[in-house]
Order: sequence, then structure tokens, then C-alpha cells
Amino acid sequence: MLHLIPAPLHRQLYRVADGLRKRWWVISRPRRTSVVVLAFDEQGRVLLVRHSYGLRVWSAPGGGMGEQEDPALAAAREFREELSCELSNLTLLEARELDISGSRDTVHLFAARLNGTPRPDMREIVEVGLFDPAHLPADCARLVPSHVELAVTALKSGALKSEQR
Repeated sequence: MLHLIPAPLHRQLYRVADGLRKRWWVISRPRRTSVVVLAFDEQGRVLLVRHSYGLRVWSAPGGGMGEQEDPALAAAREFREELSCELSNLTLLEARELDISGSRDTVHLFAARLNGTPRPDMREIVEVGLFDPAHLPADCARLVPSHVELAVTALKSGALKSEQR
């Protein structure tokens, strides 16, 4: 049903909702679970995105998980919803707890291979870019460089071949 809202209005609503959500998290300190996906193309470049809300930095795609949702299925779902693209060789790299804008978030970090051409939904994601992991853009989200380094290590070790999704 949200697809019925014109994209420019949808982007504005994301910005408003993001601000309200962060204020609420500071007060309520919720426990959440989420996924982050570092997807690599055939040339070994990593896909980063710019969201329509929050800081306009390059970050890895991802999002919240539903209650009792499998992390790998959530990662594939979020990627498909936001970028109209599938993944292959989806591999869990780590799960750790982080404080994100006041929420206590268990983040499941995945690496994967791109299977198709990612296209931003122009609602939540407004730009995509493929970057050489050794030359990430200067305006990356704080955790992107360390996450990319972890994923590149997994790539080099051959770890991205275990979970086909």
C-alpha cells in the first residue's frame, strides 16, 4: 500500500519518521534486531547506498528484522525490497550488539554476491554506488570501513560460498 504514496512525499515522510523514531529511542531504549548486507559485484566492488533520511552518507543496505524472522531471510528480503536485486552466497560474518541512536540493536552483518543490477527504490534508498573496498568514499557511515574490511577478509578466505539464498 505504501507504493501508492508518491515517491517525493514518501521520502519526506521517511525523514520525519526517522527524526521521531530517534527521539523515541533515546527515551525508550528499545531492544531491536537488524541486518546489514555488504554485497560485492564480479569485480570485487562493494555496494553502498544513500538513504533518503538521516545523515546523507554512504552506508550498507539493511534494515530491521521481524519478530522470529531468520536473519538471512531478513537480509535477502531487505535487499530485495530496497534495491530490486537478489543476492547469492549470503554469509553471516558476525552478530553483535550496538547502540544505535539510543536503541540497543543486535546487528547481523552479512556478506554476499550481487545477483543482478541494484536499483534504488527512490523512496528509502535514493542512490547506489559500487566502490573499490580499498578506496571507499570519504563520506561513509562510521562502521562501513571496518565492516567492509571484515567482508573482504571473508571473500579472500573463500567464506562466501556456504549459504545459497
